[in-house]
Amino acid sequence: MHAEAATPAATDWAEIVGLYDVLLRVEPSPVAELNRAAAVAMRDGPEAGLALIDAILARGELGGYHLAHSARGELLRRLGRRDEAIAAYRRALELTTQDPERRLLEKRLNGV
Repeated sequence: MHAEAATPAATDWAEIVGLYDVLLRVEPSPVAELNRAAAVAMRDGPEAGLALIDAILARGELGGYHLAHSARGELLRRLGRRDEAIAAYRRALELTTQDPERRLLEKRLNGV
């Protein structure tokens, strides 16, 4: 779906959410649920995706997964919740071990 769309805005996010729904019925996992939350954010807006990510984290799942905190930071940034975005990006940075990901997170932190 991503490769077929000319831009992120032109992506069929409803179809992607539907595909994640199928995947989660067949092979449930918190990471697939996180990816679905990102697609929901693109389809329905950052508040909808943030609610799903917060629910995953509230269950104690993916608390140590940097991409969950990075995604949360991005949605908070889009919502203009600067201080919370900074805290989420910092948490993601604490959990990240790979240099390319660290550089990306540092860039995002500096841009908030």
